Amino acid sequence: MCVHSICSLPRRRALFAGVASVTIAAFSLHDARADQPSTGPAPNAIPAGDALARLLQGNNRYVANTPANKDYSAGRAARLTAQYPIAAIVGCSDSRVSPELAFDQGPGDLFVVRVAGNFVNDDGLASLEYGVKFLGVPLIVVLGHTHCGAVTATIKAIREHAVLPGHLPELARAIRPAVEIARTHGHGDLVADVTVENVRLNANRLRVSKPLIGEYVRTGKVQVVGAIYDLASGKVRIVD
Repeated sequence: MCVHSICSLPRRRALFAGVASVTIAAFSLHDARADQPSTGPAPNAIPAGDALARLLQGNNRYVANTPANKDYSAGRAARLTAQYPIAAIVGCSDSRVSPELAFDQGPGDLFVVRVAGNFVNDDGLASLEYGVKFLGVPLIVVLGHTHCGAVTATIKAIREHAVLPGHLPELARAIRPAVEIARTHGHGDLVADVTVENVRLNANRLRVSKPLIGEYVRTGKVQVVGAIYDLASGKVRIVD
């Protein structure tokens, strides 16, 4: 004689699997639909150049200490059902760099992926693919910054052949290619040069990434640019 809970276990597993699959499918469909307008173009269905212009105009306001965004509760109810970011930002985790403040954008305007050293790994790439595919993001900005601790630590580790603790070696491996390029083609300030090359490498990776973002870039639906945020002035400059 079997115990009822044990005998019913396969049935429960099957039921759970069925509910889970339906839930996941429903979430995916709802999420895709929720981030698309019911009629007409989405508010962020703008050319990438216009999105970039809005970011740079916002940065000018930030530098001048004349921000337009002061009421962060405005539009909160409208954002319950959908989001329409005008740009995705690949930023550094540095606490001194806040993309929403630096570009003077309100809640819902930026889709931000942050990791120390502002490089693109598979997890970050998946997030960016979501932003492009389901949120309609027209612009991706890889945003580095001056005096980056992750860049400085990577250079120091390479120079001193240091063994970094924990998962930090993975971070250093991601930034190391930029160090090698800067050593060959740099202009004397290795930290500054590596910061720029790291932005360029990751922007280029996104421009050709498969299967989604590279195709969106090729067809002109998405633009990828690199930029550097200056900690001292707050100014953002575009990196070619």
